[in-house]
Amino acid sequence: MKILFTASECVPFVKTGGLADVVGALAPVLAAKGHDVRVMVPLYSAIPQEYVNDMQHVLDFEIELGWRKQYCGIEALEKDGVTYYFVDNKYYFGRSYIYGMGGDEYERFGFFCRACLNALTLLQFRPDIIHAHDWQSGMIPALLRIQYGHLPFYAGIRTVFTIHNLQYQGIFGIPEVQGILGLGDEYFTNDKLECYGCANFMKAGLVYSDEITTVSPSYAEEIQTAYYGERMDGLLRARHEHLSGVLNGIDVKEYDPENDPLIPAHFTAEDLSGKAECKRALQEELGLNQDPNVPVVAIISRLSNQKGLDLVDRVISEIMSENLQLIVLGMGDAKYVNLFSWAEQRYPGRVAARFRMDVPLSHRIYAGADLFLMPSQFEPCGLSQMISLRYGTLPVVRETGGLRDTVLSYNDANGAGNGFTFFNYNAHDMLYTLRRALYFYFDQKEIWQLLQHRGMTGDYSWGHSAEMYLSLYRDMLQNAPEEAPAEEAAETAEPEEAPVPEKKPAESKPKAEKKPAAKKPKAKKPEA
Repeated sequence: MKILFTASECVPFVKTGGLADVVGALAPVLAAKGHDVRVMVPLYSAIPQEYVNDMQHVLDFEIELGWRKQYCGIEALEKDGVTYYFVDNKYYFGRSYIYGMGGDEYERFGFFCRACLNALTLLQFRPDIIHAHDWQSGMIPALLRIQYGHLPFYAGIRTVFTIHNLQYQGIFGIPEVQGILGLGDEYFTNDKLECYGCANFMKAGLVYSDEITTVSPSYAEEIQTAYYGERMDGLLRARHEHLSGVLNGIDVKEYDPENDPLIPAHFTAEDLSGKAECKRALQEELGLNQDPNVPVVAIISRLSNQKGLDLVDRVISEIMSENLQLIVLGMGDAKYVNLFSWAEQRYPGRVAARFRMDVPLSHRIYAGADLFLMPSQFEPCGLSQMISLRYGTLPVVRETGGLRDTVLSYNDANGAGNGFTFFNYNAHDMLYTLRRALYFYFDQKEIWQLLQHRGMTGDYSWGHSAEMYLSLYRDMLQNAPEEAPAEEAAETAEPEEAPVPEKKPAESKPKAEKKPAAKKPKAKKPEA
């Protein structure tokens, strides 16, 4: 198969979160199975020069955005069997940040979506599947269906849209989005692109893609409820037949305690002596009291309410009343920076906080800590808990999303489990579970070592998940119509020349209705 990934970030080139890890790890796995996999990402100024030096300029052209024509260059680089295309425009992506404050994000990523589609004909690459990731790529399925699908080159291309975090949707003013993408009023109705009076890039992907996936089975179920659905639960319930959850994996070569070059000592599930050395070195590096018998609890996270840090705030004094040390690594909200800065001063030698993104330090923390605390309010998948298991650091997590799918609380009755969990979003439930974990650390060494061994020998690779994606792709292609019909209100690829549909808006129907073996999404407002 020919597969194109479109995403706003991808390791090792640029990363702000788990989206980059997923795209960067999944693409090479699919390529290793014999498929032609290519990835398109913006060419940010933050991409390290070592990769820029290896890029080859393959083409450049102009893209029409409303009344403007903008330069677009395509740079290419091959790595691990995958061809990476970088969309170049210094005005949009040559900035000091990856994501801004929303002022012109609609224009930056509207440009990116248009560039991805326009570049395909010039690259002479016609993918069987376009797999778009998160809201920054959400307009690609919509534009493909509305403005490109009637063109022979694009007819029949199938689309998958993956939700990495439903909370971030790309919500902007309708006139602004119309102005750059040339979409008529008939597409800004509650069954298409309009959402509570705004244009919504995430909704564009949900409505117009052939299949929708999320990054864990539990999250796929949760987002169909009002509590987790971020006002999209009605739409997601309407499309539940085309919604599935595929659990993320991690790069088991990068996160390998037996061969990790970023940690001071190596160790295995059978020989944990190196982990003790990692703990000693970590305590020394971060200025903690040198005590091999005190458990080290780690938090590596974006500092936000989503990650459950308000629970930690509520019981920080009770946590520190236990015989433990706490390490925090991450960036985010000022109130949590202040919280852990205060804790570091209040408990010298017992708390260490570092407010930055530091990949080498994160490896050393995973390797040297004893417990990993992740009490998320919601968690689409989460990679940190799987990485911590890989290093024999037992997770204490809340049962939500991917955390529920990967961490099973230790059961005293039958001995099953690989960590410690709690269900209610409650600070004292979290505190009780942490104390339970400490009990096993101090008083049940045999069980503790059993859980470490079980965690380190678990399968967290992309192998199984990649097969699930390939199965989904094959099913889509097998069920595809012989000749994909054009959208009734088809528009040309040049926005300003887009014809006005002859039908009234109420009579315009999404193309999804015409697919055999697929039901048309119901026209519902998200709150329905």
